[in-house]
Amino acid sequence: MRLLSLNIQVGLHTSSYVHYVTRSWQHLLPTRGARNNLERIAELASHFDVVALQECDAGSLRTAQLNQVSHLAEQAGFHYWHAAVTRDLAPFARHCLGCLSRWPLRDIRFHALPGRLPGRGALEVQVCPPGYAPLRLIIAHLALGRRTRAHQLHVLADLIGTGSDTLLLGDLNCDLPELNAHPGIRDAALRILHNGETFPSWRPSRSLDHVLATPEVDVIEARVLNERMSDHLPVATHIRLRLEPDATGRNDHHG
Repeated sequence: MRLLSLNIQVGLHTSSYVHYVTRSWQHLLPTRGARNNLERIAELASHFDVVALQECDAGSLRTAQLNQVSHLAEQAGFHYWHAAVTRDLAPFARHCLGCLSRWPLRDIRFHALPGRLPGRGALEVQVCPPGYAPLRLIIAHLALGRRTRAHQLHVLADLIGTGSDTLLLGDLNCDLPELNAHPGIRDAALRILHNGETFPSWRPSRSLDHVLATPEVDVIEARVLNERMSDHLPVATHIRLRLEPDATGRNDHHG
């Protein structure tokens, strides 16, 4: 299975810190540039089996009522998708997380994460390729403040628990030392799969976007892609799926 994770920054293409000021109006009003950039994101997404999206909009004034998750699914040829609204500021903005998949999504849940300001959350789904054991994904976009983020990571670690193939992926807004030192991450035995810098996309100096895996997941590769489509770089992961147990209870891997 090939997975992609990307904070799409509502489709905006940022290439300088100055743009956060000079183009801030684009977070409030629809632009042709954002729509065109979504087509570039869709083209990249089309090469993957599952795509985890952060910082999308589920349809509001700033996107001309376009649900960006649904649009990307259609443009990239995904039959299954889900958008989970995290901060509903309708009619002006509807922040959301998204998942695109080639295979059915089951047991879909949204978990609001703690914080002084509401609007951070995690989207939990099971991807169910026929003939293979389900893969659980937890897609998250965490807070900027370290103390709040530490609390959120504890909640996510408790969600993961034990006994299932699980990936935690998304814009976690923290660098590797913070993740490595977090007791919840250690207790859940989560492996950090890459150490590449992802932010800012035009001159990467921080690793804020991550994919973490439980011990059962057979990971082939995880790497940062040099594809500048937002202010974050995407992360691509390749894993080997586990076959469903046969009648004798054996588990084999698909090569």
